This record gives sequence, structure tokens and C-alpha cells, in this order.
Amino acid sequence: MSDYMIKVENLSKSYQIKHQNAERYTALRDVITNNVKHMGQRLLGRSNGNGHGPSRETFWALDDVSFEVKQGERVGIIGRNGAGKSTLLKILSRITEPTKGRVRLRGRVASLLEVGTGFHPELTGRENIYLNGAILGMTRDEIKRKFDEIVAFAEVEKFLDTPVKRYSSGMYVRLAFAVAAHLEPEILVVDEVLAVGDAAFQKKCLGKMEDVAGEGRTVLFVSHQMAAIQNLCSRTIWLNKGTVIKDSDTKSTLNEYMAQLTNTSQIPLLDRVDRKGTGKIRFTSFQFQNGNDKPVSTFYSGQDVKIVLTYNNNSARDINYLHVALGIDNSTGQRVTHFSNEVTGEVFDFVSQDASKIKICIPRLPLMPGRYGFTIYCTINGVVADWIQNAGAFDVEAGNYYQTGKLPPNGQGNFLVDHHFKLMV
Repeated sequence: MSDYMIKVENLSKSYQIKHQNAERYTALRDVITNNVKHMGQRLLGRSNGNGHGPSRETFWALDDVSFEVKQGERVGIIGRNGAGKSTLLKILSRITEPTKGRVRLRGRVASLLEVGTGFHPELTGRENIYLNGAILGMTRDEIKRKFDEIVAFAEVEKFLDTPVKRYSSGMYVRLAFAVAAHLEPEILVVDEVLAVGDAAFQKKCLGKMEDVAGEGRTVLFVSHQMAAIQNLCSRTIWLNKGTVIKDSDTKSTLNEYMAQLTNTSQIPLLDRVDRKGTGKIRFTSFQFQNGNDKPVSTFYSGQDVKIVLTYNNNSARDINYLHVALGIDNSTGQRVTHFSNEVTGEVFDFVSQDASKIKICIPRLPLMPGRYGFTIYCTINGVVADWIQNAGAFDVEAGNYYQTGKLPPNGQGNFLVDHHFKLMV
């Protein structure tokens, strides 16, 4: 008899996507006439057949996925946006049903998939702890025994009797994770939602997941942070376009995945189709420059550098409240820093439709030698216009950051920081 806790067999999930065949101006009289006409056709048992309705396309979020997870295993799931990771977890958590195939689970499943899942917004934190415990099949005495431990871990004592709809996203996630991890599920499923918490809380969550696995329970962990996957998971499954590309030990899976990301980052931005957003703005290219605005192919530590982003304004009009951000990742995919015009207070509340470039200036580049990738993110009035993960990559070579000709040894962090020593009696 197999000792699996999770068994996924030929799992597939499809969705129907609507496409409008043609965009055309429709007057009110046309709408009324068409509705009356369609009603008459339905009464007569005739189909529409006018060709103006939306067409449908079948999209397979998962396609023939199979794997097993044994008791006590800590398995990571990685892949780009749209790879099928969240769909898989929703099926495992019984939030949605598969189109084909089946899933076998042995034991209670506690899921933390996204902020807002599992809690009733009108109930207090205290009430939601008991509600979630009841959903997991625990008795009131069992929940009471774990109650103080949950509250202490979540650090929400002062807000315990406040409706969770008034919680910040960080408070919400802290309490949701504490409930999911402490109410003794046999299977713990955690999505990228932990990214909402601060670094200290993320570290505490990873430690708790290690403890859960050490107690013989099973952990399934989805993350874009390769360092977190590497630290927690002994095995990793790589999904791409709904299929399993690799299912092996974490080191070999991550090596192949990161190599693939490097190849993707070499595709011109204009040709990238794996992007999100409304399309009102589309980034088309980038250029690296030195402090004198001269194009360069690599940077060096301590150099004044610039990254110039070129874009198309597809709205053909002036833009209000443009927010642009650039996330920098190290060679393992871990986010090391984040550049944002909102953070610096350089608010682009009005952008002319003739503008086409954004320049990000970084004085005295504080990065250690190595290869770095970056993600581009842009919003208009708070709505995502363009978002490209692993948009490009650049190399940083050793430079004279400290004016001594020396740098820290490799492996001693990602950043260079000005500092001084003073001998005192």
C-alpha cells in the first residue's frame, strides 16, 4: 500500500474564455432591436447566428498533471505567472473542481492561498479562529488548547475582538497563517500570500512550516522566492503552461528553472507575451547607461548607473498618476531591492501622451558582483497597465566601491554599504 498523503492522477482543468468578434459602435436603438429579435428567435426555437456574439476559447490551466506527495514531505511548486500553480492548489483545497482526472487526499487540509480566503470579514479574529477550526473538523476543546499559541504567533492580541475586515493585509495574513499552521492539519498548503508579511514574519512562517513537516505532516509551498523554496523544500515541482516540466530534488529543479528564466529574459520586451495589465502602456525596450548617459552592457560596483525604459502609450492620450517600479532579483531569484517613483516621492500625476521613456538613476550602484534580473511593473490610477517578470538581466563587475581596491568575499551578501570603524579606549 502506498504511503502517499496527496495523489494527483491525470489532473486537468479548463476554462472558457470569451472573445468579442468585433468592436463596433452600437446605438441604443440597435440594442433594443437586437434584444427583441433574439427573444423572437428563442421563442421560435432558432439560434442567433448573427456572428456578432462573443466567440469562446478553451484554456487549459492544467493539462494531465500527475504526482504523489508522501507523509512529511515538503514540496515546492514553482513556475511563471499562468503556469497553473494557483489552480492546482485550489483543486487540492477543494475550492474548485477538476475538469478531468482526480485527487486523493489523506487527512485534513489547511490552505492559505490568498488574502481573504477562509475568513468571514464581519466576524472578529477570535470568532474566525473557532470558525476555521470547526471547518477543519476540530472540537471546541482542541481549538481552545491551541488558541493562545495562535494568537501569540500572529501578534494580533490587541485586535482579537475586532472584525477582520478592519485588519491590514499584514495582520490578516499573520492570523490566517497562524490558524492554518497551528490547528494540526495533516496537509498544509501555502501560496505566495506570505509575501504580504514583513521579512521577520516570513522567516517565522518558514520556521513553523519546518516544524510542521518535522511533526510528520505534509507541506505544499508555492513561491517565486527561490531562496525560500531552497531553504524549506527537499523536492520541487516545476509547472509551465499547465504541465509538469520537472519533478525532482530542489537543487536540480531550481538550476534548470533559473537557466530557463535567463533565456526568457533575453527575449525583446516587444515580443514578450507573458505579461499582465490593461495594455494602456506597453514597455518595448530597455537600455543600460553609465553616469554620462553612454550605453553600457555591464555595470560595476560603485558606478553611477541608469536604466532607461522605452514604452508605447496605447491610450493615445495624456496619463494621470503613473507609477513605475523595478524589482531587482539575484541569481537565485530572490528579491534584493525595489525601485519605485512612489517611494522616492517623484509622483507622475501628469504624463504627456508624447512621453515615451522613463529613466531610473542609481547613484553608486551598491550591488556585489554577480548577475541580476529585473521585473518591470507599471500602474495607471492604481490599475496595472504592464507587468513583465524577468524582463531583463544585467551583470555587475567588481568596482572600487570603497576606494581601497577591495570588496567583501563572494557569498557575503548582495549589498555594499558605506561604513567606518573607530578604535576607542
